Amino acid sequence: MADINFTKKSLLRPHTSTLPGSVKPVETKTGATKLVIGATYSYGQTVSINNSDGLRYLQSQSPQSPRREPSPNPSGSAFSSDANDDISEIDSSIDKLRDHNRIKESQTKEVDDEKVSVVISSDQSTLVEKSSIGLKPNIDLLIKDPMKAIDSMKLSDSTVSRLDETQRLRFERCLNKFKDVLQSANIDLDALRNLNWLGIPNELPSELRSITWQLLLEYLPCNADRQVKTLARKRQEYFEGVSQAYARGIAGLDQTIWHQIHIDVPRTNPGTILYQCETTQQCLERVLYVWAIRHPASGYVQGINDLVTPFFQVFLSFYIDENPENYDTSCLPKNVLDVIEADSFWCLSKLLDGIQDNYTFAQPGIQRQINKLKDLINRINAPLAAHLQKEGVEYLQFAFRWMNCLLMREMSLKHTIRMWDTYLAERSDGFSVFHLYVCVAFLDKWSDELKTRDFQGIMMFLQSLPTAKWKEQDIELLLSEAYRLKSLYHEAPNHLSRV
Repeated sequence: MADINFTKKSLLRPHTSTLPGSVKPVETKTGATKLVIGATYSYGQTVSINNSDGLRYLQSQSPQSPRREPSPNPSGSAFSSDANDDISEIDSSIDKLRDHNRIKESQTKEVDDEKVSVVISSDQSTLVEKSSIGLKPNIDLLIKDPMKAIDSMKLSDSTVSRLDETQRLRFERCLNKFKDVLQSANIDLDALRNLNWLGIPNELPSELRSITWQLLLEYLPCNADRQVKTLARKRQEYFEGVSQAYARGIAGLDQTIWHQIHIDVPRTNPGTILYQCETTQQCLERVLYVWAIRHPASGYVQGINDLVTPFFQVFLSFYIDENPENYDTSCLPKNVLDVIEADSFWCLSKLLDGIQDNYTFAQPGIQRQINKLKDLINRINAPLAAHLQKEGVEYLQFAFRWMNCLLMREMSLKHTIRMWDTYLAERSDGFSVFHLYVCVAFLDKWSDELKTRDFQGIMMFLQSLPTAKWKEQDIELLLSEAYRLKSLYHEAPNHLSRV
């Protein structure tokens, strides 16, 4: 990959960025307007941003507005300004995480000399310490050919020690079924989908999910003879795209797109150390920017920043033995970080190819899904539908975010990854049709609670659903109910309607 200076330089001028939609900005006296999905954004004043200080500067310039209560019967355009979480609610979390990262970085420098390798930074003539702690063995081989990991896959000693004999045998059988499919010269994707639909247990090696996802997204070829060459070619293509996009540095980028991404990425998963690490944020910014300029019909839209994180986390876990959510990616060797970034880009692209109309002008894909959600609730749970109508609740007011971010704002990332096992097994419509039925089952689950509340109570409840303590069993039940509903109602004739 060519040397590129990724240092965050000053934003040369205030500007207005336009995203799909028709909502006009309301300027404030002190800084940036509140961000709106599918609207026009404006920024208040010229600022100088260098490295991580930029985020803190922007935060210090943004007014801390109190949490707004939902107003009765807001219009669709007014609602769109509430489609994402308020910035002020996460500022404190970001600052705490940054303090934690500074402490962790200082501790990393005290690692024994024999565990530290010194490398030259690609964008500065300075020596940077890189720790290899937590990396799996044979990294260079795994980078070149991830399928080499299959031969050595087994339950870890720590996993075996906490399982009884019956559990151990069950997980070993499950692992062997995956290995039998994956070790074929031409992998049977239907057989792999059947295994993956039920989810990859956490007790199995983390490498398994990374390989399976890449195969199901058809990024990694099924033919064993083509896999190494294809990976090398696609990764090189991504790096060339980055080199071209950043050829003139940050100042040469499309400032409309770059500024929005640069603001959104630090807000992504603010409670997780991995995503508050500056190295991770720079990777995500490059992935999102290159994707946006390669897809001018949609460009970058708020919400896409969430969708890249499951890929980044799953592919990171392929190379490390630690919990990825607590991992500092500045400890990774550059060649490992590069392939994680490139693989995340291509898999995000594959996912978005199937739902791109969710992010084009006026986001017609999301509007269609919300209309279908309303129709299905009318058919499946008429009392709930009648109560929502009586209280004047519009589905757009709560379901927009469910479709735009694929329920990632309502679930933990760990549970999102489990859901995506099934989504990827549902062929090309997993993130559209099957996700719609997951949302139907999700809304129906809260029916008893919602029918006891008025408009204000309904909106407050749906904006802060009690899923924080959910276990994997809850996700399994949700997916099972979604499958049942899809089997009954997808393309069903009108006589099945209950209303």
